[in-house]
Amino acid sequence: MSRLNSVWPELWVRRWAKRSISLRLLLAVLVMIGLALPVAGTLLSHHYRASATQAFDERLGATLNVIMAGVTYDRIEQQLVHDRALGDPRFDNVYSGWYWQITDGEQHTLASRSLWDQRLPVIDSDTLSARSIPGPRGQSLRVVERDIYLAPLETPLHISVAARDDVLARDIGEFQRLLWGGLVGLGVLLLGVLALQVRWGLAPLRRMHANLHEVEQGRAEQLDTRLPDELATLAASMNAVLARDQRLIERGRHTAGNLAHALKTPLSVMRLQLRQLPEANRAAWEVELERVDSAVRHHLARASAAGEGVRFAPIDLHATLAPLLNGLARLAQRRGIELRQTWAGEIKVHMDGQDIQELVGNLMDNALRWAHSDVQLQLESDGQQLTLTVSDDGPGMNEAECQQAVQRGKRLDEQRSGSGLGLAIVTDLVALYSGQLHLSRASTGGLKVVVELPVVARNRLV
Repeated sequence: MSRLNSVWPELWVRRWAKRSISLRLLLAVLVMIGLALPVAGTLLSHHYRASATQAFDERLGATLNVIMAGVTYDRIEQQLVHDRALGDPRFDNVYSGWYWQITDGEQHTLASRSLWDQRLPVIDSDTLSARSIPGPRGQSLRVVERDIYLAPLETPLHISVAARDDVLARDIGEFQRLLWGGLVGLGVLLLGVLALQVRWGLAPLRRMHANLHEVEQGRAEQLDTRLPDELATLAASMNAVLARDQRLIERGRHTAGNLAHALKTPLSVMRLQLRQLPEANRAAWEVELERVDSAVRHHLARASAAGEGVRFAPIDLHATLAPLLNGLARLAQRRGIELRQTWAGEIKVHMDGQDIQELVGNLMDNALRWAHSDVQLQLESDGQQLTLTVSDDGPGMNEAECQQAVQRGKRLDEQRSGSGLGLAIVTDLVALYSGQLHLSRASTGGLKVVVELPVVARNRLV
């Protein structure tokens, strides 16, 4: 259990580390609005309730002062008298919800006609106080009351003024509905405005992301630096890194190519010198020189392959391969081999033209060398990857031979001409472009080579 408790926060942090900046900002805004508006609404509601209740109590208190000023004691009749009009007919209507009462708690009691035969509960209070009480017929009343002394009575009189508080409750309820409705509307408005602000603020990042995609697809060489200062500096630094990587790649290719070319001349001289040696000593030297020459030509071809280190603008596959295939067609015709080509429409790929020519040329050269009478080339695309299939009707290979064929310098028939590097170079090129190479037996009995490359250029949305 302790291990799970320690792993869970780490998993949660990793999960949130992948969330977008927009989502994080919107969630922060949502939390802020979700906390601030309810707190503000609660405080405003409490303040309004207190203010409305106080105003209601003050109104009742003013009425109580009028009643208190108009009460007298009739010595002759020995009863309380109130002869001042209040100017509010609700105190005359029975059970209207507005009542007043004067009593000493014993024999002297005077009440409004609206109270009829009911009486208000009494508590001792020397100062003005307010409270809520139940009234006649289940009414909820707000009462303001106090005790006074009236000569010649020795017992204090308790004066109460009460009114139904449903009007107050309705007023408070209406305010709360308007308040919370307004706060919800304000929250939605703030969320929408802040969402627009986040989208507008992150627009340069989205533009930079799209620009990076353009660079990856080969449609641009550098990032656009027309960005806010913070991002412009980052874009300039990334452009410097891209330019440096490009220079390093080109320098490496040129250095390897120059080295391979430099070695070819001494090898040619050594071959000429071998012809002057006796036949018995020549064979061993020729084998070693052939190995060196094979390695030189392999690394020369390998150095010329750009691969995934560089992003290329899309090229038309048919136009790029047309000169190569025309030459191969003439070669096949001289050898009496039928060369068939199948194209699945126009295909554009993100590859170096020399790389795709090297790949197809090696596969076709190998097929023409082993075929009896038929070689087929098929190129198709599913919109995401290029599938290149080359098959012949030659002797073919079994499963073990297919695995050996892609090994560098491995030759399955030592009597045939060639260095055995063709499929090995193809394997390197396929790996450079993150593709896959499959060897199997063709339906015609020969070798079938299938190359799958994720290099197809997608159509840009207009």
